[in-house]
Amino acid sequence: MAPASFHHITNTVCVMDASGSLGFSLVERLLQRGYTVHAAVQNHDCELQFGGLSCDEKKLKILYADPFDYKSIIDALRGCCGVFYNFEPPQDQSSYDEFMTEVEIRAAHNVLEACAQTETIDKVVFTSSATAVIWRDDRKSITADFDERHWSDINFCRKFKLWHALSKTLAEKAAWALAMDRGVNMVSVNAGLVMSPHLSIKNPYLKGAAEMYEDGVFVTVGLNFLVDAQICIYEDVSSYGRYLCFNHVVNHHEDAVKLASMLTPSAPSNPQSFDQDMRIIQQRISSKKLNKLMVDFESRPQLEN
Repeated sequence: MAPASFHHITNTVCVMDASGSLGFSLVERLLQRGYTVHAAVQNHDCELQFGGLSCDEKKLKILYADPFDYKSIIDALRGCCGVFYNFEPPQDQSSYDEFMTEVEIRAAHNVLEACAQTETIDKVVFTSSATAVIWRDDRKSITADFDERHWSDINFCRKFKLWHALSKTLAEKAAWALAMDRGVNMVSVNAGLVMSPHLSIKNPYLKGAAEMYEDGVFVTVGLNFLVDAQICIYEDVSSYGRYLCFNHVVNHHEDAVKLASMLTPSAPSNPQSFDQDMRIIQQRISSKKLNKLMVDFESRPQLEN
């Protein structure tokens, strides 16, 4: 039987964009849990990556959906009761700069507007970032831990050219404004640095990594943990607002060296003093809200097929 906390009209959901590591992993996990999935991709070439999934062909529908083509979004959402939205930069504009902000805001607006126009949509899980929480001019003077109540300061992000943080902050704010105005049931997931197989030193999240480390807010999240968190948030009717999502804090030298070695395997390692090796940075960010929600997630039964 379905989880007691699960209450949706159908078990058909849309994952948009399904072409990246997070999207693909969500599709795979949702199929395993008994959902019917509309996998919305920006590029028709992405369809090939779903060939290895073992599932009833009726359970997986691959659709083309351009976040700037409103009709294609509406078509992808047709018949769905839930949406897992994750922005993937267009292939011809893959690097984050000041222009990406407008691109991401437009995409978020189009998807939320389409959700508002689709009567069957019951809930939207919107993927944002911890970078939409932690970047503020007063971050060192804040006495409490950073949590879902905090927002990155837009002017601070512009001043220091933190384009990823700026894009995520403004896109999430635009989504929340539209969701509240149009009565869309939306929950956002503010993920740490996603530890996916394709993670590289070019990931825009990493700008300001040294400052995040020193401030005790450099957090990462395993791909499988993020996927489970999103499904838990979707299935639990008590979920609301924003959820910081991470399962590791990079706050001591060994962690930092390990991550740096993974990102730049060819770079020589620099010897550090004993004091630096032993120093532990105090964690100043909390995901208690999500941890409380996920306590019983693994023990929940899957959907009936």
